[in-house]
Amino acid sequence: MKPFRVILLPGSVLPAGPAYDGLLEALGPDADAIAKDLELYAGDAPPPGWTLDTEADGVLGEADARGWDTFHLVGYSGGGAASLALTASHPGRVRSLALLEPAWAGNWDWSPAHTELWKRYGELSNLPQDEFLPAFMKLQVKPDAVLPPPPPGPPPPWMAKRPAGIGAFLHEFGTYDLDRGSLAAFAKPVLFVLGGMSSPDEQGDNAERLSRVFRDYRLEVFPGRHHFDPPHRAEPGRVAGLLLAHWGRAENAG
Repeated sequence: MKPFRVILLPGSVLPAGPAYDGLLEALGPDADAIAKDLELYAGDAPPPGWTLDTEADGVLGEADARGWDTFHLVGYSGGGAASLALTASHPGRVRSLALLEPAWAGNWDWSPAHTELWKRYGELSNLPQDEFLPAFMKLQVKPDAVLPPPPPGPPPPWMAKRPAGIGAFLHEFGTYDLDRGSLAAFAKPVLFVLGGMSSPDEQGDNAERLSRVFRDYRLEVFPGRHHFDPPHRAEPGRVAGLLLAHWGRAENAG
């Protein structure tokens, strides 16, 4: 069997390389996998007019450059939201979808707790830059979750772009019209990987709502993990096994 053709999108903080290096190693030769950086960070500031469709177009351009008519799509956090947008707009290009805790999953059927959470996200823009990222992280995990400490030494140069990039994602989530009908018509396999210590008001709500949209949907929960200790980095071997089985089922279904 030929290796699975896969494109992986990272979240709004780590670049694609460090976000996925362990998972790519675990996948080995069974996947022709490309960890693609976000278009959002191609320059020193978010591109003018950037939207989730900008990310979708970037993925399609990457696939076209490789001669891939179709491919398996994996997205974490903000990259998961972009993956949903691409799947809705170009479902025929996507052989399967894997969502690793997507940061956003449409603006329909929100629970009251999910609605309140997004009000709190909206308040982050008023914080000083040194308080923004810690507050952003705390909103995404359960109160008793242990967040990773900052790495030693000065921050890497790419970190300076992250507050503006995260802000662009948060703004886009408030205005983007994700086509629920197109997602509901998507009949190929969808895998949602969830950390059990992530915020149930966010990821739990996203997982439950998407389970009522997609036809072929599977949820896999990693009880001790959360959004900043995500399964694909903490347990890459197990996630690789899930993905390979997921892609194999999609290929067998034609």
